[in-house]
Amino acid sequence: MTMLTPDGAPVKGGVTAIGEQPIKGLLSGAANARMSVGEAVTNIIWAKCTDLGDIKAEGNWMWASKLPGEGALMYDTALALREVMQTLGVSVDGGKDSLSMSARTDDGELCKSPGEITVSLYCGCPDVTLTVTPDLKRPTPVPKEASIFLVQIAGSDQARCGGSVAAHCYGRLGDVPADCEPEVAENLKRAFKVTQHLIEMRLISAGHDRSDGGLAAAVLEMAFAGNCGLTLDLSSPELAGATTLQALFHEELGLVIEVASGHVEAVTSAYRAAKVSCVRIGEPCGLDRVSIVGKTGHVEFEAKVTELRDMWESSSFSLEMLQANPACVEQEQRSMASRCTPLVHAAIPSPTPQWQLASKAPKVAIIREEGSNGDREMAAAFRLAGFEAWDVTMSDLARGSIGLEQFRGAAFVGGFSYADTLGSAKGWAATARFQPTVAAQLKKFYERDDTFSLGVCNGCQLEHRLQWVPFGPGAVPEEAAPRLAHNNSARFESRFVNLRVEKSKCMWFTGMEGSILGTWSAHGEGRFEFPDPSLKWRVEREGLVALRYVDDHGRHTEAYPFNPNGSPAGIAALCTANGRHLAVMPHPERSVLRWQLPWMPAEWDRAGPQAAPWLQMFINAYEFCTGKASLSFAPPDRASG
Repeated sequence: MTMLTPDGAPVKGGVTAIGEQPIKGLLSGAANARMSVGEAVTNIIWAKCTDLGDIKAEGNWMWASKLPGEGALMYDTALALREVMQTLGVSVDGGKDSLSMSARTDDGELCKSPGEITVSLYCGCPDVTLTVTPDLKRPTPVPKEASIFLVQIAGSDQARCGGSVAAHCYGRLGDVPADCEPEVAENLKRAFKVTQHLIEMRLISAGHDRSDGGLAAAVLEMAFAGNCGLTLDLSSPELAGATTLQALFHEELGLVIEVASGHVEAVTSAYRAAKVSCVRIGEPCGLDRVSIVGKTGHVEFEAKVTELRDMWESSSFSLEMLQANPACVEQEQRSMASRCTPLVHAAIPSPTPQWQLASKAPKVAIIREEGSNGDREMAAAFRLAGFEAWDVTMSDLARGSIGLEQFRGAAFVGGFSYADTLGSAKGWAATARFQPTVAAQLKKFYERDDTFSLGVCNGCQLEHRLQWVPFGPGAVPEEAAPRLAHNNSARFESRFVNLRVEKSKCMWFTGMEGSILGTWSAHGEGRFEFPDPSLKWRVEREGLVALRYVDDHGRHTEAYPFNPNGSPAGIAALCTANGRHLAVMPHPERSVLRWQLPWMPAEWDRAGPQAAPWLQMFINAYEFCTGKASLSFAPPDRASG
């Protein structure tokens, strides 16, 4: 499930989800189509949609349709797809096809791809904060603080295992696959309506679809994401499956939900009224343990969550070994057993007061080059803080169609200018240095004492190539100046990382010192490198280190993956001695609203004000320009871990 929001609509947006079941298609093309739709619907269900009938779909066909029998099978699959979509009220309005999915090898052997239909759904979302994520959120030593329920969309009498992961593990394909026949599709409609209402009422704290891997995979993935244990009880006669194995691993349509104890009656009553089966199957716990009571009523399985997670992650780490620095992969794999809830330490700013959004708002130039991206997020962050944000390209500056003299600030955005040819931001820096009109404007802007600049990601790399940060142009020999080098992992890293705001001269972080906050990070060349080691000690001594990468306990680190690039001493951002110019590799502009965060502490109630702590750095820039009194973002005074 993916959430999107258009410009100017802080909580309105759209949601997309995908479903595909090609292995079941080896047994039944019709089941392939129907279950692909069912999986997509049970994925999109976790975000509030305007209505089930508003959901549209793209159907992408991959088929060897020219081979004998395949065209007829594809036709039957299309009829089944039409049938289930008519029942649900969902319609296809686009897609593509690849209908030559076969080839002959040099020795004449015919290889063909299994027929597949991938269903991609999308729909309007009236409030992107009305979402439910899979991570269990209420592990507590208090018994029955929360319960885990299974919503059986296929009913309590269906537990077909054909084409399932379990069948594959036994070296079998099976005979009859899970399916979404008309009566199951009608149940899905009712379950969708009830679940959407419960999400709107915020009565479900976590949710996951039962799909590939069955119930076992769903509940364990929820425990892994929540970093907690759980107790599962499959002894209820209402649960489908004659044996424990069948109950755990069949892949009929279903939903697994976590519900706080105070909401259990409301939730179960809603499903009961809709005639949808909802059975209590367990509870989360704060221990490193999974315990399963089987169909016999006895404990049939117990294991540590950390050990199961290592097994679950092992295939991914094997693949990682082939595409990243093995030393980094091993370091991340070793860290999994000791991972804990990250320490977050911050206050949350109030929304921007209306008085800040005045007609004489200070102007900031959002500067981009060919290949840049992130300019819209950057502009939105500045607008939220009260700025008038202008879209300015390097071509605008080169032509002289716009000048920097009217701007108080300049923000150089992220991306891959000129596709990072010859190195990150090298082409962008060449334009800035060797195009006379541009070079003159940037020099004059930098030398003013009333301006500020922010370089993020590719913009951070640019500011270092121009030597704007940390010491200023020409202050140290170019060959000795700090620079950004390739990540130690030897690949592009896109992660959500934790940063600690350091005590520094940086005006951007006034009042935020000591905060530990998560933000997005996405770069391939983000490791700070000091060709002259004495300059590293100089930036430390002079208070020019603004941000550092930290581990789950809030300690600055060079360990992967907490530090995604291996920067020495965890350095993530540097500023100038006057505090006005900041170069930062992660993306705080992508984390100024709480719905943009993939995880946040429980006390940051999603129903409250939507500003996230990173917005304060942009407010600080506004106050630098206007001299207005500080807002309500106090120095950090609470922690959660």
